[in-house]
Parts: sequence; C-alpha cells; structure tokens
Amino acid sequence: MNSTLLTWLSAWLLVGFTLFTICSPTISGASAEPSVTSPNQTQPGGRKVVKTDAEWKKILTADQYAVLRKEGTERAFTSPLNDIHQEGTFYCAACHNPLFSSSTKFDSGTGWPSFYKPISKNAVDEKTDKAFGMVRTEVICNVCGGHLGHVFDDGPKPTGLRYCMNGIAMTFEKK
Repeated sequence: MNSTLLTWLSAWLLVGFTLFTICSPTISGASAEPSVTSPNQTQPGGRKVVKTDAEWKKILTADQYAVLRKEGTERAFTSPLNDIHQEGTFYCAACHNPLFSSSTKFDSGTGWPSFYKPISKNAVDEKTDKAFGMVRTEVICNVCGGHLGHVFDDGPKPTGLRYCMNGIAMTFEKK
C-alpha cells in the first residue's frame, strides 16, 4: 500500500473507533444493589424517588431499565423523540421529572435527542463518567438518579452545550 492510502485508512479507522466507542449501544456493569439517590438529588420542594432494582424493573420496560438504571445507551437514530418538533416538555421516563423544554431542542445530527440546556438548573445533575477509557460528563435525573445521557461542549449558542440524551429515558408531553 502506498503511504497516502495507509494514512487515510488509519485516519478513518481512528474516526470509526472513536464514534463506535462514544455512540455504541452498551450496558455498563452496574451493581444489583438498591438504587439510592444522594441527598443533593432533589428537585425544588425536596421530591426524591428511591426504589430498589426490583421495583424499577416492575415499572420500566427492559430497554428503559437498561438505560436509566444500568447506564446503557440506545442505538442512534432509533428514538421517536428525535422527530418531535412540537411545543412541550420532555420528562424523565422513570419519575416524570421535567427535564427539557422543546424550545431548547436542536438537531445535532448524532441520532439522539439533543438540547442546549435543561428546563431548570435543578432538573438534572452531572457526574464524571470514566467508562471505556475516556472521561465524559454523564447527565442524570436530579430526582431519581436515572442515567439520561451525556453533555458535551460542542453545542449551539447560547450555551455551547449539547445535552445528548437517550430518548428511551424520556417521555414527551405537548403543551
């Protein structure tokens, strides 16, 4: 192979591996212990939802459970919430906590519903995610601690943030 072809092939393999690692549907090995939210995971008014894994399994679908409780990721371009363009609110599928307004939703081209800011500063919490040999910022529901997705600093104005959410972790209600 000539060196130019080898360089291009190497570059594309690196890009493909990076995208696969970031975007692939995976389930991390979370423990089977009861799901407990920390004291700071409360919404104004102090509402907090704490359930055991068995309780979550009863109220969530298998796919919702895999994402919300086991930090999985749905496959890109599979969520019907990608096509929502109506005015309304996106809620946590586990506890019905309001998360995002449709007015902050944008098409990021990633295949997941994306927003440039949460509906309020108390709607979500963030924590460091060191899975898969990289450091990302995980976004969790501030009421039930459910995994929603990740936030990146490549979003549009006014915040420059991209909250890349799993559609299966949310529901939508029209205004």
